[in-house]
Amino acid sequence: MIRGRRKSDLPRLRFRVAGVMRRRSQRFARTLALAAVCLSVCTASGWAQPSAVTAADEAALRRLIPKADVFEVVETESRHFRAYARPDPGGEPRLIGLAFFTTDLTPRVYAYKGRITMLVALDLVGTVTGVRVVHHYEPFGYFSIDMPKFPRQFKGKRVLDPLAVGKDIDGVSRATITVEAATRAIRQGARRLTREFLTEQAAQE
Repeated sequence: MIRGRRKSDLPRLRFRVAGVMRRRSQRFARTLALAAVCLSVCTASGWAQPSAVTAADEAALRRLIPKADVFEVVETESRHFRAYARPDPGGEPRLIGLAFFTTDLTPRVYAYKGRITMLVALDLVGTVTGVRVVHHYEPFGYFSIDMPKFPRQFKGKRVLDPLAVGKDIDGVSRATITVEAATRAIRQGARRLTREFLTEQAAQE
């Protein structure tokens, strides 16, 4: 016996419960059907769409990795991007590069007026393929890290290179703290991402 309800109410209650369950079953069936359609499309095309990146990030990434067709953001402790080339029909997407924001991988590296946000691109074996200075508050940045020659000198350097001011990176008078902090952020971030990526690849073999 259900308290608060008369016996005459039980058929009506059962009818309502049955109606709710039927509607839920129908919604669940539609969801399964939609998932099956999406799966069949992805399987037929041979191309699994990666997680989307923001329009602003994609525009910046395309400047550094122009051969990539699609970018994926990997939301882990070492947040970074992966660049893919579209496969031939029936083929697998091909990973061609990595990228990261220095403020994601080296958040404790501070310059004169705070952190310097840079986007750094790498190939799959730890060679820097491009650097773009995105944002900073450095008072002397306009004649140091904002100059095209600063990011350009990193291109082609490997993570095993010194990547240090006064060795293979040029210093700038009156902007020593700024240049050294920017260089350190690039060096530490590139080495960290390369090490973790190569470790991941080795574990999958």
